[in-house]
Amino acid sequence: MKSAWIDLRGLAVDLAVAVIEESTHLGIATVVLDDPELAQKVPPTLQKAAVVTGETPTVLIDRLVEVVDILIAEHDIAEKFADVHPDLRHGVLIRVLGEETLQLACRIATEADLTLVEFQQDPSKIPLEILLAAADKAKGSIVTVVEDVEDAMVTIGVLERGSDAVLLAPRRVGDASELVRVCQGEAETLGLQELEVVKLTHVGLGDRVCVDTCSHLRPNEGILVGAYATGLVLVSSETHPLPYMPTRPFRVNAAALSSYTLTPGNRTRYLSELQCGSEILAVNTDGGVRRVVVCRIKMETRPMLKIEARTAGGDVVNVVGQDDWHVRALGPGASVHNFTELRPGDRILGHTMTDQRHVGYAIREFLHEQ
Repeated sequence: MKSAWIDLRGLAVDLAVAVIEESTHLGIATVVLDDPELAQKVPPTLQKAAVVTGETPTVLIDRLVEVVDILIAEHDIAEKFADVHPDLRHGVLIRVLGEETLQLACRIATEADLTLVEFQQDPSKIPLEILLAAADKAKGSIVTVVEDVEDAMVTIGVLERGSDAVLLAPRRVGDASELVRVCQGEAETLGLQELEVVKLTHVGLGDRVCVDTCSHLRPNEGILVGAYATGLVLVSSETHPLPYMPTRPFRVNAAALSSYTLTPGNRTRYLSELQCGSEILAVNTDGGVRRVVVCRIKMETRPMLKIEARTAGGDVVNVVGQDDWHVRALGPGASVHNFTELRPGDRILGHTMTDQRHVGYAIREFLHEQ
């Protein structure tokens, strides 16, 4: 999970106070400010940080250090503050303008307890990639200034590591909430259950969906799909050898087009709703979860097979998928089970949810599926 920082500098007082109120209840880690009086309105549950440069008046610095928890100084004056105010956490600000300042940022990030970096020239994430690679073994934290929530989402995913925190200057109430949602991401693991196959039925022709992602899926990884929103089966990616054709590690031959799959934010979507750019959750047999982006879906008419399974508690989990040998469910210990070779008593993996769904969102009302 990444930390969300909010920059209150330059905000109108009314908006700043509203953002503080919003941030108090969300999980914002730190607010950056330059107004000692505004700092008094920040509850102790939020860390307060001040950023000082060579242009910051000494009188203001003296007031800020009395009310903040973190003091971040511009790199060319950082040494002046290194040995003062030992009760504060110290950080270094570096603005990356080109090759020279990027190399300086790489050195600072390997040494400083906290590095606040602002990329001001190159709009790509290549400088951030270089910085993260250079500081890969460093013990300090890197906080990156971002333009908006979408930029934050990209920043925390760079090199599959991203910055430790992102700093956003909100434009309105609600931006802090969106930033926290992005930084918290999905749960790192998802509870999977062993399901016992109890019945298999050949149901005839239907439209099945292959989900082609923008990611290289792993041998123990797939997506969760099911006929009911309350129970989903883990269907494997096509990373395992196939007769007559090469493997396609980006693909999951998922299930019938009306099947549910799990997407970010604890939401379900029908496979038929997915399209280029949609986000879904890839899940491995250990319960590890990550977001992946859909490149396309491929829908074709094929013979279909209904698999009925049950949890240890007796809950029914159904999936209808293509009646074909190369479609596979994943089981305990990353075992791979071809659909057409499944038999009653076999054990596969799935996930159950207690809430019913309306347009994909969890709801608490009566709803029955069969």
